Amino acid sequence: MLAALEALGEPYTLMPCDPALADTANFCEHYGVPLENTGNTIVVISKRPAGLACACVVTALQRLDVNRKVCQLLGASKASFASAEEMQRLTEMEVGGVTVFGLPGDMPLYIDSTIMAVDEVVVGAGGRTGKVRIAPSSLLRLPNATVVEDLGLARA
Repeated sequence: MLAALEALGEPYTLMPCDPALADTANFCEHYGVPLENTGNTIVVISKRPAGLACACVVTALQRLDVNRKVCQLLGASKASFASAEEMQRLTEMEVGGVTVFGLPGDMPLYIDSTIMAVDEVVVGAGGRTGKVRIAPSSLLRLPNATVVEDLGLARA
């Protein structure tokens, strides 16, 4: 996964992480990272039609709008979060460490527009032992990356 990050040629910081603290809320609290500077990568698969998949990035302050926005983007009438097994099969990454770096080349990557408004974003590094701090603009250099308005909805 880090090979894909290196290939971008963009500056970044690899942040080691205690695997027990890899979940976003715990990570942010322990390491002092503001929730609005996180980028949670979520894999979604379509149910109707079956077999479509994408990765979506929203902040910890948001919940992904799967039923409306992601279905619209995929051209699906029904979609859901990939199970841990489906996600691992599609990305070869473990739960709690999914990263935008090294996704399958044909997988669409949708990034909520609010992420582009921060100076730096912290995303997974492909496993539970690290995170990557990088400029959000760097994410636009990834294959199939698209910035989407209202991909994430404010948490209630």
